[in-house]
Amino acid sequence: MAEQSGDLCVRHCLVTGGARSGKSAYAEKLVLSSGRRPTYIATGQAFDGEMEERIAHHKMQRGDLWDTVEEPLELVRVLKEHAHTERAILVDCLTLWLSNLMHAQRDWGVELEQLRAVLSDLPCPVVFVGNEVGMGIVPENAMARAFRDEAGRLNQRIAELCHYVMFVAAGQPLQLKPAVFPEISL
Repeated sequence: MAEQSGDLCVRHCLVTGGARSGKSAYAEKLVLSSGRRPTYIATGQAFDGEMEERIAHHKMQRGDLWDTVEEPLELVRVLKEHAHTERAILVDCLTLWLSNLMHAQRDWGVELEQLRAVLSDLPCPVVFVGNEVGMGIVPENAMARAFRDEAGRLNQRIAELCHYVMFVAAGQPLQLKPAVFPEISL
């Protein structure tokens, strides 16, 4: 995640995977390894007791080392406010952010394009966490299928702008980008 030598281009990363794959823990290690001040932007909202417990557990695990900003909707604004050269930012998670936008009936496509527009101007590395929700059973209702489809599109659009894309399964990271493809002759 280091800056390119002689260049102001900052490296961004998308870490994706299934539920409980270890993607957040891996993303936290990436941010901490940067040597910069770690900032955690949490997009989750506690709508029930189970989610309250999850959020409390995550906060306890992170401890006081992280600056934490809880923001379910205004991701672009918060990134602009907290992006400084001495920081590395973790956004956890894009999928919850999408869910929040859809629940609030906001135009997530507009929000995504605003995020994409600001990403190249941020003076610090950002590690995004996003779920791969389309790798299992096809949901039975239209709303769930729409969410699955939009989450896949969101990951694709962010991955396009990130220098690194990692897929985590069973706690093991697999680098997807940059990828080296062997020559294939047909």
